[in-house]
Amino acid sequence: MRVLLDTCAFIWLTTDAPELTAKAKDIFQNADNSIALSVVSIWEMLVKHGIGKLALPDQPEIFINQQCEQHRIDILPLNHTAVLQLGRLLSHHRDPFDRMLVCQAIEHELTMLTPDHFIAQYPVATIW
Repeated sequence: MRVLLDTCAFIWLTTDAPELTAKAKDIFQNADNSIALSVVSIWEMLVKHGIGKLALPDQPEIFINQQCEQHRIDILPLNHTAVLQLGRLLSHHRDPFDRMLVCQAIEHELTMLTPDHFIAQYPVATIW
């Protein structure tokens, strides 16, 4: 399975947070799955950390790089074809970061690992 992590899923999985489901952990730890973190999520974490709305165990640059390397998480760049998906989305969700993650999941045919019920309303596969 090709999986795109929601930003909260990345943080919870890499910090073993209590919000995780057993299913989410299994998907993340299954070596047969290809796991990706979007540059959009990295941007979101940097913005939220910078304004004091996101505490991380280390500086974002260090934490993100270490966790991606440790867990073999690929970085998904944002390309214009994914951005163009935005014009096709209904307004189920007001979060611009999540909407762009949905665009990437649609464009690259990825399953999103997310607990967000708003994301599940889009034409994208989700699992939690």
